Amino acid sequence: MASRAILLVEDNPDDLFLMKRALQSARIINPLIVVETGQEAMEYLDGVGKFADRDSYPIPAAVFIDLKLPLVFGHEVLAWIRRRKEFESVVVLVLTSSDRPSDLNRCYALGANSYLIKPPTAEQLEARAKAFKWQWLEYERSIDVKPSIAGSAGDSKQQKS
Repeated sequence: MASRAILLVEDNPDDLFLMKRALQSARIINPLIVVETGQEAMEYLDGVGKFADRDSYPIPAAVFIDLKLPLVFGHEVLAWIRRRKEFESVVVLVLTSSDRPSDLNRCYALGANSYLIKPPTAEQLEARAKAFKWQWLEYERSIDVKPSIAGSAGDSKQQKS
């Protein structure tokens, strides 16, 4: 899994910059593919249109997805991913500014592997990136990482600092 791509679905240029820096700081070597809308995320994952070449646009090992996206919201993308058998082993991490319990509960009910609240500092985001690397790219690389049922998924939940 160490060389499989990571898909980042983020429309905010500042958050994108910080996330790229955090992943680099964590020494995550996986190729990072960025799309800005929920619609683009689904097209990428489906391998259609400009994303049809699977050599250039492979199915990712993990998807970081914001909830507030243009065109198609993150909740909808998450539900779409989890309805598709071919993506059942893709790790989906919600990375959002929302600390609303209803968003957290809905994401776990839809099959998110983790719910991460965007931290207020770059250092805290880097710490989260390092934890992601260990949890999802190193420790679980040989384990079948299917989404948990809501309730048991809370074990991987990261709380707001």
